[in-house]
Amino acid sequence: MTESDDDRRLSADGDTVAAAQTALIEWYEADHRDFPWRETDDPYAILVSEVMSQQTQLDRVVEAWAAFLEKWPTVDSLAAAARSDVVAFWSAHSLGYNNRAKYLHEAAGQVVGDHDGEFPESPTELQALMGVGPYTANAVASFAFNNGDAVVDTNVKRVLYRAFDVPDDDAAFEAAANELMPTNRSRVWNNAIMELGATACGKTPDCDMAGCPWRTWCSAYDSGDFTAPDVPTQPRFEGSRRQFRGRVIRLLGEHNALELDTLGHRIRVDYTPDGEYGREWLRELVSDLAGDGLVTVTESDETTVVRLKS
Repeated sequence: MTESDDDRRLSADGDTVAAAQTALIEWYEADHRDFPWRETDDPYAILVSEVMSQQTQLDRVVEAWAAFLEKWPTVDSLAAAARSDVVAFWSAHSLGYNNRAKYLHEAAGQVVGDHDGEFPESPTELQALMGVGPYTANAVASFAFNNGDAVVDTNVKRVLYRAFDVPDDDAAFEAAANELMPTNRSRVWNNAIMELGATACGKTPDCDMAGCPWRTWCSAYDSGDFTAPDVPTQPRFEGSRRQFRGRVIRLLGEHNALELDTLGHRIRVDYTPDGEYGREWLRELVSDLAGDGLVTVTESDETTVVRLKS
């Protein structure tokens, strides 16, 4: 890119915007990845897919999403479920932070208790649900109700930066994304532009092979400079606290309650009660889980018992 970030703006006239809108939607509708949540407008099913997809590869989400909906097919059934069962499912399917399961369960309770089982339809109202931030609220509003603003994720930022010289600034990305999105088309548009960023315009672009519909207008394609904002990397999982938190939840899902040292020996081979990874380390780990409302810790004179919170 030859211009400074301060000078770069979305510089497309009305005809160009209209042509780019048509080209992208036609490209998406002709062929796209076949994820099952794209075939429904059920806000509950879409919310589940959005929460599961946070920092989890979509191919892994497909099986978990189907199994989750088979077990809890409606928001009412999820609200009525034991939270421990939902958290255990989450951990068993390696879906990441178990707090997401807890929040999803609480959000279901809000929909049933506060909204008579009917999901709110606007991004603002959806954000009142537990664990639903601006991005997820907007995605649900878009894909369930066609009532959202433009979704701006890492893929969308990459596309806008390359194609229309939008500066690497969150406010600029938001403004440009909403300027480009056609009125009352948030459902198809947000799916389409995220698909473009995930396939044709990835970190290593595949413009011609993927038939990118924006090559005609794309600054990066014209110049050959495919610079894009840095993409945040996922913290290392192996050996992390997240990994051991997950192991604790999985074991308690199988055994309900375990004595502290028994739990320690089962979650890591180098557990030594008085060692570096011993009781002090494990107490801190389970204390965090207790603080998140996922487990309870019962102390007595001789033993400490950890159990999954129901």
